[in-house]
Amino acid sequence: MTFFDLARRNVTRHWLRSSLAVIGIVIGVIAIASLGIMGNSIGLMFNDMVSDVGDTVIVSPATGVGGGKLTERQVSDIARAVGSNDVIPFSSTGEKIAVGDKESVAMIYAIPSGDIPSLLDLESGSYPKDTGGGCLIGSALAANSRENGLKLGARVRIGAETLRVVGVLKERGMGFDINPDHAIVVPYTWYSRHYDEDSYDQAIVKVRDVNNIDAVKESIEQKMNRREDTVTIMDTRGILESVFAATESITVFLAGIGAISLLVAGVSILNVMLMSVTERIKEIGVLRSIGTRRGEVMRMFIYEALILGLAGALIGGVLSFCTGYLVTAVFVQNPAYLFDPTSLLYIVFGMLFGVITSVASGLYPAWKAANLNPIQALRYE
Repeated sequence: MTFFDLARRNVTRHWLRSSLAVIGIVIGVIAIASLGIMGNSIGLMFNDMVSDVGDTVIVSPATGVGGGKLTERQVSDIARAVGSNDVIPFSSTGEKIAVGDKESVAMIYAIPSGDIPSLLDLESGSYPKDTGGGCLIGSALAANSRENGLKLGARVRIGAETLRVVGVLKERGMGFDINPDHAIVVPYTWYSRHYDEDSYDQAIVKVRDVNNIDAVKESIEQKMNRREDTVTIMDTRGILESVFAATESITVFLAGIGAISLLVAGVSILNVMLMSVTERIKEIGVLRSIGTRRGEVMRMFIYEALILGLAGALIGGVLSFCTGYLVTAVFVQNPAYLFDPTSLLYIVFGMLFGVITSVASGLYPAWKAANLNPIQALRYE
């Protein structure tokens, strides 16, 4: 404890120089933690936006085949190929709509009425029937009902026909199949009659066991593309894995940028420690002459670097929490992401990296002090 007390005394004696070194560590810790939290929050935000579509296979007509549409026969062939898994065909279009005197543009998805419950969940109301003249609206459209007039029970005019909103969908988030939050969902029978179409844009296959996705894709491939490529098959699981890998890379990159500032702070501590050694050469000579071992002198200077690192890391950790809150509130507009364990780990990582950088920066000055010749040190002016 004697050498720790000597280290603490020297830090407080040169408080201005020590404070500047601590500030460098504080800035470095904040940079690592804040940038890491921001990158991780972007990943969490995207994860929340993307709905649970990891069990989905999307089948689309091959380019130039069948006018870019799937026929009823092809949908039936796909259903036979996937066995007990659900096949949900759909079509979509953008359309001008009106509720009273309020006009807007919305995406319209057409799904067979019997398949809608297996794909979309209701927040309120009921599912439309083929003969009921009803439709569903997405959660985002319902939330903006003051602007667009779309709410449960409203009558929406599409072209020359009017449909009644019979249900509001639960928020689903962004998906790679359909994005109903900002859309209107109608029964396919109404869509087919209204637009004079009898084919589909795509088909969604909901795989009951995600471990069978590859087998389902292979079965569709053999059934539909045996002679020529009539459909393309996309596995959303692979897309999600690629997206999340990219967000992880962004997080690591941002944290790396913060680490650079902490390394700069390490250079500052190295300079402070070298100055401390130079100023205390005679003191070191006295300590060595009364029998203090080299390891004990070295430990004294490492303690000094450790004190600077701990002070900077603790202050930086507290400020990182505050900065992280601002980052998540401003950039991703959801401060709750800060309290996710994966975000809080960046604060811990920043603090540990700050302490390690400080101690590492003090090793060479400590070694230099421990290896001074006692006689020459005593004669140093």
